[in-house]
Amino acid sequence: MKIYIDGEFYDKENAKISVFDHGLLYGDGVFEGIRFYNGRVFRLEEHIDRLFDSARAIALNIGMGKSAVIEATLETIRQNNLQDGYIRLVVTRGVGDLGLNPMLCPKASLFIIASKITLYSADKYENGLDVVTCATRRIPHGALSPMVKSLNYLNNVMAKIEAQNAGAGEGLMLNEQGFVSECTGDNIFIIKNGVITTPPISAGALAGVTRSVVFDLASEFGIPIHEPMMTRYDIFTADECFLTGTAAEIIPAVKLDTRLIGDGKPGPITRRLITRFRELTASTGTPIYS
Repeated sequence: MKIYIDGEFYDKENAKISVFDHGLLYGDGVFEGIRFYNGRVFRLEEHIDRLFDSARAIALNIGMGKSAVIEATLETIRQNNLQDGYIRLVVTRGVGDLGLNPMLCPKASLFIIASKITLYSADKYENGLDVVTCATRRIPHGALSPMVKSLNYLNNVMAKIEAQNAGAGEGLMLNEQGFVSECTGDNIFIIKNGVITTPPISAGALAGVTRSVVFDLASEFGIPIHEPMMTRYDIFTADECFLTGTAAEIIPAVKLDTRLIGDGKPGPITRRLITRFRELTASTGTPIYS
């Protein structure tokens, strides 16, 4: 495996960052997870745009332009001779001292890993996930905007531990007002009477790239889609439910807090979205080996 670090490629065993890196010491940095299929990177430009937006929001100068980051991403895949897989692209504040002061980090560090990822087993895509509500709440906008895809994911990790301890495949996270925000690593959607609904960004949800694909597909299918504030009641009483994320893709959810959602099986609109999404990932994206 070849890993990109600041313009050079290293074997996995020799790919190292400093213990003084502020990404390690303080979670001071941003990242993207990106999928590639059939020799094409899916929605690469959207991911890179979001990376740069996250960096700007935390006053982090990546030190490279978007086109250079895109080329580094593609070259990392080429170096590993992969056709399908997952990219983890990370930008840290860089090396500083043991204090918080970001001004003592003169240069950001960027590294890229190209590998494989399996978030859920095949039977979960066929039969659906069980979801539980977590006591851990999403970080409010007043603390750190959920729009920033930062390296500090401890909030999500703690919620994930709750879900795993409850034997669930995913954990639902609410905001401080008790409204539905998102899951620990995925956006959430429901379907009721033929209408798709998902929480608004203002509720604490990340502006997911796969989330935006669902909006495109809803338009393509002529299905109404709305973004009202949502509560658990809306999920309990939905006809269908599904989650979206770059690693998760689109996956059905069939139970929340012991209540079956609909008939407890993945619904027809969810299945239609999954099929069309897989067609898109198999046939569109930025070519890697052109």
